[in-house]
Amino acid sequence: MKRLATLFGLSFLLALPSWLVAQENNGPTHGEAGIYADYLHFSPGGTAATNFVGAGGRAALRFRWVALEAEMNYDFARNFTTTYTTGSGTTATTTFVTTSVRPLTGLFGPTFYAGSGVMRAFVTGKVGFIDFSTNNTGVVSGSTFTSSVAGVGGPGTHVALYPGGGLEAYMGPFGLRLEAGDEVYLNNGAYNNLRVTLGPELRF
Repeated sequence: MKRLATLFGLSFLLALPSWLVAQENNGPTHGEAGIYADYLHFSPGGTAATNFVGAGGRAALRFRWVALEAEMNYDFARNFTTTYTTGSGTTATTTFVTTSVRPLTGLFGPTFYAGSGVMRAFVTGKVGFIDFSTNNTGVVSGSTFTSSVAGVGGPGTHVALYPGGGLEAYMGPFGLRLEAGDEVYLNNGAYNNLRVTLGPELRF
């Protein structure tokens, strides 16, 4: 399954040059760039789900009703809260544990738009990776992010597929984009994870 997804991604990239030429003949192009807050409901299967939050950025080259987008986001470590009672059932104890896992996601693919005016709907389908890096340092810093990027391609990296959609609204060059989708990663099976992003964008 992982090889099939990789072959699909390579085939898509090889077909891009002729597709871009055809789209360029349809009219003028422009670029878009944005940042966003990211929410990932991580459901690995067989264990409790974890809600990660993080931040990311995306850039796109747009051809009227279709755009080619690349994005990357980094999710921060999360705290687990565990509550248990003693054998007598009279005393409750709560403990807080910080997970060392920090997901890093990179995706690339087309986005298709519908509608006109200030607000537009869109659907997207992207392929890329999700990397589960570990770091016992509780503080997020530039080094924790760069070490996660350096670790891409290791045993914690998996092929990711992302179908999604949402709404965006622009007033002049400034916009706001809301998106939700299913981030599926492949690791001896497919695992579905809800992903939601929200943030400002700039058109140029």
